[in-house]
Amino acid sequence: MTLDHGPDQGMVGFGGLLRRRRLAAGLTQVDLAARAGVGVRTVRDLERGRSSRPQRTTVELLAGAIGLVGRDRADFFAAARGPVLPPGAGAPDGGAIATSVPDPVASDGWPSLTRGLPAPGHLIGRDGDVTEVADLVVGGHASVVSLVGLAGAGKTRLALAVAQRIADQHPGPTAGIVVAELSTVGDVLTAVAAVFGAGRAAELATRLADAPALLLVDAVERAPEAVAEALHQLAAAMPRLRVLATGRHPIGLAGERVWPVTPLEVPPADVEPQLEVVAGYPAAALFLARLRQVRRDPLDPAEVSALVRLVRRLGGLPLALELAAARGRVLDLNEILDRYGDRMLDLAAPSTTRQAVAVTLRDAVAASYRLLAPDERSALRRLSVFRNRWSVELAEGMLSGGPDPAGPFDSDPVPLLDRLMALGLLNARGTGPFRFRLLDVVRDFAAERAAAKGELTAVRRRHAVIFAGLAARIAPELTGADLTAAVGRLDEVSSDLGAALAHSATDDPHTALCLASSLPRWWRFRGRDVTGRQWLRRLLDDPRTADADPAVRAWAQVGVAQLAVEHGAGPQELPAARSALAEFQRLGDVTGELATHAVLGVLWSAAGGYAEAQRHGEAMLELAGRENRVRDMMVAQHNLTWHEMRRGELRAARRRLAAVDRLAAQCGEERLRALVRANLAELVRLDGRYGDAVIRGRRVLGALTELGDPGHRRGLLGTIGLALAQDGRLTEAAEVLAELRAQAGSGGAGPDGADDAVCAAVEATIALRRGEREVAAEWFAVAAEAHRGGHDPRDVVEALVGLVASTEDPTLRRSALDRLAAVCQQGAITLLPRERALIGSADLGVPTQRRRSGGVDSRR
Repeated sequence: MTLDHGPDQGMVGFGGLLRRRRLAAGLTQVDLAARAGVGVRTVRDLERGRSSRPQRTTVELLAGAIGLVGRDRADFFAAARGPVLPPGAGAPDGGAIATSVPDPVASDGWPSLTRGLPAPGHLIGRDGDVTEVADLVVGGHASVVSLVGLAGAGKTRLALAVAQRIADQHPGPTAGIVVAELSTVGDVLTAVAAVFGAGRAAELATRLADAPALLLVDAVERAPEAVAEALHQLAAAMPRLRVLATGRHPIGLAGERVWPVTPLEVPPADVEPQLEVVAGYPAAALFLARLRQVRRDPLDPAEVSALVRLVRRLGGLPLALELAAARGRVLDLNEILDRYGDRMLDLAAPSTTRQAVAVTLRDAVAASYRLLAPDERSALRRLSVFRNRWSVELAEGMLSGGPDPAGPFDSDPVPLLDRLMALGLLNARGTGPFRFRLLDVVRDFAAERAAAKGELTAVRRRHAVIFAGLAARIAPELTGADLTAAVGRLDEVSSDLGAALAHSATDDPHTALCLASSLPRWWRFRGRDVTGRQWLRRLLDDPRTADADPAVRAWAQVGVAQLAVEHGAGPQELPAARSALAEFQRLGDVTGELATHAVLGVLWSAAGGYAEAQRHGEAMLELAGRENRVRDMMVAQHNLTWHEMRRGELRAARRRLAAVDRLAAQCGEERLRALVRANLAELVRLDGRYGDAVIRGRRVLGALTELGDPGHRRGLLGTIGLALAQDGRLTEAAEVLAELRAQAGSGGAGPDGADDAVCAAVEATIALRRGEREVAAEWFAVAAEAHRGGHDPRDVVEALVGLVASTEDPTLRRSALDRLAAVCQQGAITLLPRERALIGSADLGVPTQRRRSGGVDSRR
């Protein structure tokens, strides 16, 4: 059992009572803190007597955790309040309402028992809010404007800044009060009269008759009913009175204008890690300003990335930023991130006196959490599973079913989301569907509560089911005209897709397989083929998915084969693709059968089974024609073109590609059309029209970039680079080569390095055009070796032809010729006229192409 370190049993006051009640319940300080959702340090400080009057919210949490009811609960609250001061007691000149020490989270340091308005201090990142709220108040658009938000969002400082702005332009008096716990309507009215210099509330109307007055009311949530009734009476007596209020929730008056005080803007994750850039974002600027108060040394460049991650993790919440920055006296930013990155809720303001309680972020969030009704708390716990931004539709899915014993949240989720936004627990940014996001500290707190109630596993399972359904709905759109939009939608929820997959792979592998089987195309477009294949292979091999829906398993097998092709491992997944084809044929699933024929065509080509690859292409074309599936017919025709190019039948390939291009344009198939045009550029290059190939390639390069297809874009860039080098435009070719190397993350400087095959081919061609034959031979050898086992044997042939043409070593030349003959025979490759010209009179005994007026003649 954890030892307690509080005062002894004989201690009097609230601290002694709390300790006795805790021990009677059989709880340690750690147990009580976990149940109540407050920090352990808070419990320890209270029991040590460091606070004679804790926050009311904290007392409520503790009483509920201990299980106090009836008279015991009332005595507990009475002990927490201590001796109650009459309204204005001890305040100079009859100051504002204050019957207890102010809540350090809610009032942002505005001291109680103070007449008038303190200076707001330097406010960062709120200039727009100050101007707009001031215009609302001065312009008479609303008699009551409420600044509402999570504790620590900076409501009070913003209100003070607005009041200061108005006071400089406003003809009438400006004053403010701080609401105290248990205040009555009379208390509020008396305090308002006092700060405006009236003897009693009845005199206010006469005293303020000459000019409109502004009243600032801070911490409304401490006595919301009393404040609402008092302001209602004041409005009836003084129509020209303007009220600016702060609180964790709206007051609820007619005509009230609610202004949510949201966290400060944080830098995006991909921001340039330069201090002058990052410091331009308000959240980072506030953090740096507070850091300078405790640390003299400037930020080291190595800390800038940590700064970005830290302020993003803190969600731009001012209180969180200030608490984290205070740690800068001892720790650098990387150390702060490492130490508190996974436990931001434990950040606390250090106690400065024996009477001050350390306020943690957990306390701040708990204060707003307690304002929610039980069903709203349950809903927040479910929503905490979202990792990033989400939509109303996704929220409705999460809330419509789940682990709560009371049943699903059956009502319309829109009022709930509005309520969470009004309390500052939820943010909405932008206008797209995925615009809602819980603050990280709110999400962490709600997840803690879900774990404490034993709900977390069930909530995560529901989350995985929701995202498996979303992915399944989007997957059919990952082809055709809607491709770009569909990929973008998945991009927006990528962190949730990853979280759903990770949790369900352990707890619910059937759902995980459903989710993963919908993602291969997205993984391909985003260059995540290795990761995606690993997920699919793990799930397919999991014995718990052996009895999964056969169609789901078949689509997963197609997906794992598609992804394997992207990194040269296609032949390894031939058994998976064959199994999928047989299953789709058994199920009568035409869509699955067509997709599998297409994949098998690629797999057999990579494995050197070109006849089998062509057979699958023709089977796909026949099935698509029989079912009148126009797009699949185009895909089959496009795939069959490769075999014509392999055999050197360039005119036939050009005619087929032109026909597919026309059909794709008519059907709005922009991606397929881009791929066709990329292949046309390669075909023109093979035909020796290098300048034309460059023009065609550059026209389609932008389209592939917009479509987010890095693999095909890189292949096309290689075509352009080779065509430029072959055309003698060596400076431009070198620029393309640099881009290829940057994309590959290569940077190899010579043929001895592990270099990319396309880069090696471009490098070799540039060297050959410069007359550097020895260097060219070395690079062509690298390209030939790197292309071996790839999808297109013609790449190997081209590299070997270049090696033969550039080397002066008779032994190396003979070896290259032998390899060239073997590759041509195995792949049924027909040498093009320019290739035959490069190798000279060598007799390979392999087919070659020659031009005739009647078309293309292939001979052996």
